[in-house]
Amino acid sequence: MNSDLFLLAIESSCDETSAAVLKNNRVLSNVIATQKVHEQYGGVVPEMASRAHIQNIVPVVDVALQNASVKKEQIGVVAFTQAPGLLGSLLVGVGFAKSFAQALGLPLVAVHHMQAHVLAHFIEDPKPNFPFLCLTVSGGHTQIVLCKSHLDMTVLGETMDDAAGEAFDKTAKMLGLPYPGGPLIDKYAKEGDPLRFSFPISDMANYDFSFSGIKTAILYFLQKEKKQNPDFVEKNLNDICASVQATIIKTLLKKLELAATTLGIKSVGIAGGVSANSGLRKALEELGSKNGWQIFIPKFEYCTDNAAMIGMAGYYKFIAGQTCSLDITPSARASW
Repeated sequence: MNSDLFLLAIESSCDETSAAVLKNNRVLSNVIATQKVHEQYGGVVPEMASRAHIQNIVPVVDVALQNASVKKEQIGVVAFTQAPGLLGSLLVGVGFAKSFAQALGLPLVAVHHMQAHVLAHFIEDPKPNFPFLCLTVSGGHTQIVLCKSHLDMTVLGETMDDAAGEAFDKTAKMLGLPYPGGPLIDKYAKEGDPLRFSFPISDMANYDFSFSGIKTAILYFLQKEKKQNPDFVEKNLNDICASVQATIIKTLLKKLELAATTLGIKSVGIAGGVSANSGLRKALEELGSKNGWQIFIPKFEYCTDNAAMIGMAGYYKFIAGQTCSLDITPSARASW
């Protein structure tokens, strides 16, 4: 393997346009353009997201190359998010990656977005040893993944309905908080009592999750309390956020602990946008201390959607010979 292999990675699965440059499996640059246009609508508008990607993709790649002090002629392989995500957003990233690769005669590597979230653990030290368990938690996915190698991963359990990140964001919307609401719930929860209010914890079979029940319970709870006191949310916001967050975290960690105990695994990590939640990080570290686990949590910038994790996955796929043709198309939903 050439020690000077440079890789360009593209991420455009939702509302972040990101490009990264790697030298082998070392990240040289990681540039992310966040789309603020969606805040006024309370969620990501797919058509606006794809238009913003079109505007952002060229300057983001240009800055990534500049920050890495790498010329486009030095790039040896192009990796990109192929699935899952918003189809219009994916089309922009896939189209750019294919055009860039075709123009320079470069190989292409298609990356599954959730696999890349897991491999974010290998961007910086400390890195987990195999096998390890990864709880991937985002706005669209919630999974427990058994990782036997960089590319040998098995989804042990996943949400049967809503993702944990969606539960956070929908709760925030019910509370009248602006989008994205998940980080705000985390902020207010720090000042609240997590035992003040009680919400149900789902009990799915095996290692699967469900978060639709807690959303419904919160809706009915708020309707009932506001009928008696219109200022209920405003006066109890911190305690509501703390109680909701504690319930979602308990749901996540209950299944993670079950999987780790059953399989006898002591290396445990979290990944995905919700892994930036301070309450989840603290609770996982406490659970890890109790069970004698080694806990791994990527740096914040590698938890949210970013191209560095796409590049990391692309690197390991490339050295394993897993390239793709120019005929490849994006997929809104795809299994691993």
